[in-house]
Amino acid sequence: MHKTSARLLALLSLLQTPRDWSGDDLAERLGVTSRTVRRDIERLRELDYPITTVKGPAGGYRLEAGTHLPPMLFDDAQAVALAVALQTAAAGTTVAEDASRALATLRQVMPPRLRHRIDLLHITAVQPPAAAGDTPQVDAQVLLVLSRAIHAHEELRFDYAPGPSTSAADVRRAQPHHLVTWRHHWYLVAWDLHREDWRTFRVDRIRPRTPTGPRFAPRDLPGGSVATFVTSRFRGNDGTTTDWPCRGEVVLHLPAADVAPFAQDGIVVELGPHHCRLILGSWSWTGLAAAIGRFDTDIEVIGPPQLATAFGDLAARYAHAARPRQL
Repeated sequence: MHKTSARLLALLSLLQTPRDWSGDDLAERLGVTSRTVRRDIERLRELDYPITTVKGPAGGYRLEAGTHLPPMLFDDAQAVALAVALQTAAAGTTVAEDASRALATLRQVMPPRLRHRIDLLHITAVQPPAAAGDTPQVDAQVLLVLSRAIHAHEELRFDYAPGPSTSAADVRRAQPHHLVTWRHHWYLVAWDLHREDWRTFRVDRIRPRTPTGPRFAPRDLPGGSVATFVTSRFRGNDGTTTDWPCRGEVVLHLPAADVAPFAQDGIVVELGPHHCRLILGSWSWTGLAAAIGRFDTDIEVIGPPQLATAFGDLAARYAHAARPRQL
């Protein structure tokens, strides 16, 4: 590559780092004079890169967002990461086709060594089968509308269908806080103004109304972080702790190696070649007893008493279900 062209690419790579660069810093990094840096900056501007001059004692340069997309420069690691993200991140939204076209464009301009690496990293994002009547696809336009309201701190009005079998949608008013994904679904975390509490709404069941409402002062989310709050809520807690509301301990008559792959976030302790201790949590005592029962072996309950009671209730329920029906 011509020396000047190589230097321009190196300069552009530095400017894409989100910071202000002084002319002296750029000159030192590139091994050229400040005058050469100024000439190269002008060449990049002629190629429609929006580089602004930063005022101040030392002066400097900054690459701004433009009115259209100029050519971009990625190093090898960035290009591979972008290709992997395009293959996986769009799963479950209507932008999947756009992501595929973007990946094809990126692959076309890659040098052969990178194209080969991308082909080896071919990934297929498989979605779990949807339940009858469920519609997990999310409209990208809805995501944009929600994102704008979150960024602007504006109240949202929207029609919301609580479940796939619900014919009439409720009209809700909420203060949007975050968009999150959980097990291949998009959710809006928001303060529900009708219920005066935090709620998580399935985005595929939201139909925003326009215009948005007045601006609001953001509230502090319980738990201190979005991850803590969402994990807590989906585990049946109040949003402040990620622990399960019900946690018990049992001894299973199985080797620890047979239990560990199916214990999810439980703790498995080896007690011998044919026994292990399992500490597991769930959203209810009945749910916990049913989860432990799926290991299909003898069970000794260590505690607490609520877990032993749940096993007794399930035993009676299963025994009743096993009786022949009287026709």
